[in-house]
Amino acid sequence: LTSAGTPITRGWPIKPRPGERADHPHQRGMWLNYGDVNSYDFWGNSYQIPAEIRKVHDGRIKYIKIDSLASGDGEGTLVTNASWNDPFGKELLAEKTTYHFIAKDSLRIIDRITTLTATDGPVTMKDTKEGMFGVRVARQLELPSKGAATFIDAEGNATKVDQLSNEGISGNYRSSEGITGDSVWATRAKWMDLYGNVGNEDISLVICDHPKNLSYPTYWHARGYGLFAANPFGVKDFTKGKDSLNYSITAGNPLTFRYRVIMSSGHHLTDGEINTLDNDFAKKYE
Repeated sequence: LTSAGTPITRGWPIKPRPGERADHPHQRGMWLNYGDVNSYDFWGNSYQIPAEIRKVHDGRIKYIKIDSLASGDGEGTLVTNASWNDPFGKELLAEKTTYHFIAKDSLRIIDRITTLTATDGPVTMKDTKEGMFGVRVARQLELPSKGAATFIDAEGNATKVDQLSNEGISGNYRSSEGITGDSVWATRAKWMDLYGNVGNEDISLVICDHPKNLSYPTYWHARGYGLFAANPFGVKDFTKGKDSLNYSITAGNPLTFRYRVIMSSGHHLTDGEINTLDNDFAKKYE
């Protein structure tokens, strides 16, 4: 939510809102997972996939416990533990995540610091575009588009339409490297801004990479239909096979990811404002 209380994430399939797309049911809210972890798909897992496929193909991230929860003046911290399990219940990765929540004037900031530790031998993150730290945004923040799609109607039913309406659809991407629109896909940048309007409210949604992250500046799996994701692993897909990574997390060598999400209400952030917040983020977790 923005500081004005406006949802910037898609509601479907958890809390559908009229006019939303009914596609990619695995893209819910804000998440961190990946599409090829020792050959198992943690990204595309959804209850809309037949159970007989899920139980041999799809991994699951299981919540374990909250380590700590703290509140302060305009900020809070949440520390959680989770387990990345294969379809048969075997743990591949142990996850520890710290969330820092910051409220300052019209800004809302979430810093997510996630450490993944291999607990039973090396874990290979084979190159794929399906990853890793993502947000699926509200319909109004998508980029204007054409063509048929399936939407949620006022009664909550999925309805196919032959032609998209772009009324009230105002989103656009802009990267730290000055690339805009759909052209940002597969490019590298230290931050990406998705800006637009929900009604009369000017909104910026920014994801910042961190200099200590793998593959910095990261590749962006950012699509006009509302998927907004940073992906440090999918090198082969993003370079059309020219390069590859196929990274392995080995025992005794945990891998940490640091991402900042910035939500601005009331005005679109300038490059200078974003760079200041991005630099503060880089210094905070040196």
